[in-house]
Amino acid sequence: MTEFEPVLLTLSSLTPSLAAEILPYGLTFHRIFVQADGRTHDIVIGPEDPRGHTAQRYTNTIIGRYANRVPIGKHDIGRNGLKSQVIAELNEGTVVSLHGGPVGFDSLPWKLLSPSSPPTLFSSTELSHLPSISSPTDSRSYGIFQLASPDGDQGYPGQLTVEVLVALIPPAHQERKYLEKGESKEGKEWDLGSILYVYRAKVDKGVTPINLTQHWGFNLEASLKEGGDTLSVKNHNITIKADRIVARDKDSLNTGKFVNVATEAPEHLHEGHKIGEKYPKLGYDDYYVFAPRTVKIPKRFSASEFTSEFDLLKDVLVPSSADGEVRGDRSNPVVQLSSDKSGLQLIFETNQDGAMFYSNAWADPAKGARKIIHGGSGIKDHGDAYVPGTAAFLEFHDLLAAFLDPANKEGNDTLLTEDEVYHNYVRCDVRFKQPSR
Repeated sequence: MTEFEPVLLTLSSLTPSLAAEILPYGLTFHRIFVQADGRTHDIVIGPEDPRGHTAQRYTNTIIGRYANRVPIGKHDIGRNGLKSQVIAELNEGTVVSLHGGPVGFDSLPWKLLSPSSPPTLFSSTELSHLPSISSPTDSRSYGIFQLASPDGDQGYPGQLTVEVLVALIPPAHQERKYLEKGESKEGKEWDLGSILYVYRAKVDKGVTPINLTQHWGFNLEASLKEGGDTLSVKNHNITIKADRIVARDKDSLNTGKFVNVATEAPEHLHEGHKIGEKYPKLGYDDYYVFAPRTVKIPKRFSASEFTSEFDLLKDVLVPSSADGEVRGDRSNPVVQLSSDKSGLQLIFETNQDGAMFYSNAWADPAKGARKIIHGGSGIKDHGDAYVPGTAAFLEFHDLLAAFLDPANKEGNDTLLTEDEVYHNYVRCDVRFKQPSR
């Protein structure tokens, strides 16, 4: 297997509603296929050719070791009595280290683990849940990928081992009842399955910053190709349960201050309205801090707790139901994205503190390629690539450069010590509601 050969994840033949192609290169969601209402949708933008991700960076890839922007130079860090130093490397403008540095996790090959090379950061109890969501055929519904980042990688201290579970979870009702003859579809909503990723990480010694995310960009209408501007997400509905955005300086670095979305920035108050309703001149590219909520699943745990019986997967692997049944933190989703035109809806839950929402504002149609299923030629630099406003990038992670703010000391500081294990999860429930004709 090469790093550009997709790993196909599918649900069983009873629920052919959801599939994903994962590239070991950059742990990339190259395609997410959704079957609904007799149509096949690919709901993430990107290049046609898997190798196109080498040029179209940060499109549906993992981001690491550290998401978003950190000022370059030396930074002393400490947590729980352990101390070290970060030397952030320049790769944007004159003062910014972006997405982990010049050669981040998005540009590296990940190893797909197997029974002969099992994971080390998921317990035997957690792994025992996975066969129950696997197809009995030769297809798979999940994969666990691993990357070893050496001490000093892009200026970050400590050897870091990262393992990522990517799984598709079937809906509670696998028979897809909406296909039954004579049943009225109007106004009904169906679960099509769920997409889950779980990031685990362990540093061998000392302390290191870590803030991982998936830089995936969604368009729930791009595969319809029915004329007009079908690639814009301005007609998508979005809800982000956030009360603040981070105030950033001219280089998009965190200033340590916040902007209240209700009183100071109403264009960032997303309560289910159209993305284009209050669309800023340059589009959206902001970090939203979720409003206070109860989060049941921790973001790190003590390495001493990690026994064979340890289990943080059971609840998040339970099938969801459009009838209202919930598990884990799904009773309080933080982001929802939907299209009235396609009828597709994405419902996100996570244990992270916030999310970047980026509307592909800096896209250049002259560079890169657009997928054929999205009406493009698939040819690199052909002039028909994606334009600004064609995707909703939703990147779930903790606060920007949190380890540089003394107010976060020993708390949500995005630091990981040698006696801890990092745990970051995002679950996306995919639903379909019959559009009005």
